[in-house]
Amino acid sequence: MKDFKSGDIRNIGFFSHAGAGKTTFSEALLFNAGVMTRRGRVEEGNTVSDWQPEEIRRGLSIDLSILPFEWKGCKVNLIDTPGYMDFLGNVIGALRAVDSGVIFLCAVSGVEVGTEKAWDYLKRENLPVFFLVNRMDREGANFYGVLENIRKKFTPKATPVFLPIGKESAFRGLVDLLTMKALYFEGDGKTVREGEIPGELEDEARTWREELLENVAETDDELLNLYLDGQGIPPEKLREALKKATLERKIFPVLCGSGLENKGVTALADFLVEFAPSPLDRPPVKGKNPRTQEEEERPCREDAPFSAFVFKVLSDPYVGKIAFFRVYSGKLSADARLYNASRDVEEKVGQLLLIRGKSQEPLKEVRAGDIAAVAKVTEVFTGDTLSDREHPIVFPPLEYPEPNYMAAIRPVGKADEEKISQALSRMLEEDPTLRVQREPDTKEDIVYGFGDIHLDVLAEKMKRKFGVEVALSVPRVPYKETIKKTARAEGKYKRQSGGRGQYGHAWLELEPLPRGQGFEFVDKIVGGVIPKNYIPAVEKGVQEAMQEGVLAGYPVVDVRVTVYDGSYHPVDSSDMAFKIAGSMAFRKGAQEANPVLLEPIMSVEVTVPEENMGDVIGDLNARRGKILGMEPEDGYQKIKALVPLAELFRYSVDLRSITQGRGSFIMRFSHYEEVPPQIAEAIIEKARKEREAAS
Repeated sequence: MKDFKSGDIRNIGFFSHAGAGKTTFSEALLFNAGVMTRRGRVEEGNTVSDWQPEEIRRGLSIDLSILPFEWKGCKVNLIDTPGYMDFLGNVIGALRAVDSGVIFLCAVSGVEVGTEKAWDYLKRENLPVFFLVNRMDREGANFYGVLENIRKKFTPKATPVFLPIGKESAFRGLVDLLTMKALYFEGDGKTVREGEIPGELEDEARTWREELLENVAETDDELLNLYLDGQGIPPEKLREALKKATLERKIFPVLCGSGLENKGVTALADFLVEFAPSPLDRPPVKGKNPRTQEEEERPCREDAPFSAFVFKVLSDPYVGKIAFFRVYSGKLSADARLYNASRDVEEKVGQLLLIRGKSQEPLKEVRAGDIAAVAKVTEVFTGDTLSDREHPIVFPPLEYPEPNYMAAIRPVGKADEEKISQALSRMLEEDPTLRVQREPDTKEDIVYGFGDIHLDVLAEKMKRKFGVEVALSVPRVPYKETIKKTARAEGKYKRQSGGRGQYGHAWLELEPLPRGQGFEFVDKIVGGVIPKNYIPAVEKGVQEAMQEGVLAGYPVVDVRVTVYDGSYHPVDSSDMAFKIAGSMAFRKGAQEANPVLLEPIMSVEVTVPEENMGDVIGDLNARRGKILGMEPEDGYQKIKALVPLAELFRYSVDLRSITQGRGSFIMRFSHYEEVPPQIAEAIIEKARKEREAAS
């Protein structure tokens, strides 16, 4: 691909709910641009965008794909993003690389939860938005119904610039409201014939044209005067004002088409090249100088110091790490040194690449406004800023929602035990929305993601890329045990077997402590009945015994243990004997002190639409939750509750089902509480059976 100046580049993201047809439409765009001679199909697993085995198997996008192509003298860096919310991290990354976004809607389904999420994220980034009503060939397609849906849910300034001619199987063309000409599709869709608007659509087209003129005129005083005076708005002025209004998010153009039938695809490409902003149209990017901590700007100029933002990293077991970045200013050549201002490290550029799906093409240079990748890097991660060492800058990192779907992860085979840690580390580099932590009480590694498919894909990629086979399961709850009353118990360890024997003897008093107090050991020995040097051994024996409680083998907490009596032998006593005596006494005492199970309670905040509030509260109550209160938040309701962790392992999936994907929640550990007796019985019985099976 030839070099393009910054003003001739268009960085555009495709966003939508899953299944709205972004990938199929992208395929048609590449076909029309001459990138390939045959269009792939999602169903056949041969699209340029969805090339990874996990995507082909599921028929959905998992990672973002960069799909550059040339169109009418411009380079279009198209980024196709996943519509499935499990892979939201790729959407958030793409938003930092593009200058505008196209939101796809199915002509039958209209606005869906993924559409709402896309709108919210693009609004947060203050990016211009185009709406594309796709799948106009489908039975039940309703362009005007979807348009009304968009205006009701998002903005009244969603303004059609094309109208469909026909629908469903009769969808055969578009009315261009800017030129008031009809565009008829011919052959394979590449060819578009200009003609007259069908007679039955003339009045409707004039009505919508009038609305377009009015909406554009309202954004420009000069045009408004011409419009109100009844004078015609010159075509070049109209187009200029429409582009400016779109850039300023005062108008949101609405188009339509069918990616599957390759209808309206050329019209979208033409429209985006003319009306989507170039990098020069966007404001300078702000960041901080890491040395002075002062805020600085980087304008999109080639003669400015180099700066770029890493929005995606892929781990390849053969090529190494590939980092995708958007250049904000300056330029980078293939033989340069790469300075990572976020980490204050430098390494040589391995290879500059133009990426299209899975294909790679070497680049000599990449300049301001463009998107490229660099291979074989070690010290570059998603969210990092690359810059000129002499003029460092760090742009704000990516911010992700906290993942809250969890699973225990373990290696399947012995050989995998040594490799799992490294494989997980590489996958976390590729997908920073994942979290992994060790649960010390259950001795499990817990992996957190956005849903079951998210974690299933993690397991599949670990096996394919790094040869590590893992199993995912519901995590064990880190229960604990405690006591509810005071008890006293004796521990006597006495062994005699010819030569020196073993003798340790201690009396302990066990008392419950307030919740969260942990463990307290008190020495009340008087008269030297147990020598001072053996007291630490008694305490150590108690602490070891507390690691495995008497009910179900869970750690014991919130107990005060007092050693108040005992005896010793001048020859046979030892640290080991008193440690065993302390352990024996604790176990006896715990059995007599009304032991109970404790479970972790989480503080949960659930944000849901008003209409789902009753169902969500009912579901939380069924999970043994305690509702603490509710408060409105941006048209939603935030429900605060305390819920046992044992009831939350699948909550993200269930909440998505209850709210059609519109609900979200965060949870944090709050405290431990006693498990209800009937539930505790089942837990204790299960633990007993597990111990018997293991013995």
